Amino acid sequence: MGLYWEPCPGGARLLRLLGDTPCPAVPGTIEGLPVAELGPYCFADRPVRPGARRTGDETHEITGNFVEEVTLPDTVRVLDSAAFYNCRRLRRVTLGPGVEGFGSDLFTNCRKLQTFRLRAAADAPTGLKKLLGAVSADITVELDGAQLFYPEYSEFLDENTPAHIFNHSIEGEGYRYRQCFDGSVLRFAEYDAAFPQACVGESEKTLCRIALDRLCTPFALLPEAQGIYSAYLAAHAASAAAPLIARRDTGSLQLVLKLADEESRRQIALACSQSGWSEGSALTLGGQRPRRQKTYDFDDL
Repeated sequence: MGLYWEPCPGGARLLRLLGDTPCPAVPGTIEGLPVAELGPYCFADRPVRPGARRTGDETHEITGNFVEEVTLPDTVRVLDSAAFYNCRRLRRVTLGPGVEGFGSDLFTNCRKLQTFRLRAAADAPTGLKKLLGAVSADITVELDGAQLFYPEYSEFLDENTPAHIFNHSIEGEGYRYRQCFDGSVLRFAEYDAAFPQACVGESEKTLCRIALDRLCTPFALLPEAQGIYSAYLAAHAASAAAPLIARRDTGSLQLVLKLADEESRRQIALACSQSGWSEGSALTLGGQRPRRQKTYDFDDL
């Protein structure tokens, strides 16, 4: 692997990675200096600015539509503006808990971005709140011991023409979920408390994802919230199972089946069969309650 870089306060600023993998891991040091920053347009399909230093013999730039996943070292503290601009196939970014500086337009046009993975305890201080602020689309966050789904939201500025006043409006519960922090620490109780309001306006698909993630990784999940999530999944078991069947997720499907009634089980078994997933069908049918056998007494004979 090769790279372009330049010195910066605290170490080195990475300007470009060179290599043949679409899923690169950024090195922790460059010529003995810790990699402290991702430079502007680091993974974007843009020319490297003049004067950058270079190491390695690779020539292929890891940029744009070639990039699928990026893993950052714990040394990184700053993601400069447009670092992932136009990486349309980027699915996942893994980073440490110490990133605290975020530029603008970080993930512009990253339309397939699905997951942020933070190497941090679920209740540890991180830069997650600021990171989520850079993405208004659906995004899953993985922490050590917890997984959370943040739905999309939209912001609008509507002009009141005669008065030249702009009204700021927000649509979607994703914005509310992104505010469930105390400083830089995620507050799970606040996140869970947002679910009843989300049930008013969010789709069934979105609500199933929120509930399922919390039940599968129940970090700091209070009994009341657990009951609310369980009741929702029990009432929408077939819908919750659909994406699990598509990705062959047996672990999560087992949780849904524990909550499903017999009619929902039949629907899930049929969906497994139609998708050609024999293991899912067996899992669904195998978990059905056995029928009571009829007993006979002497008079029946």
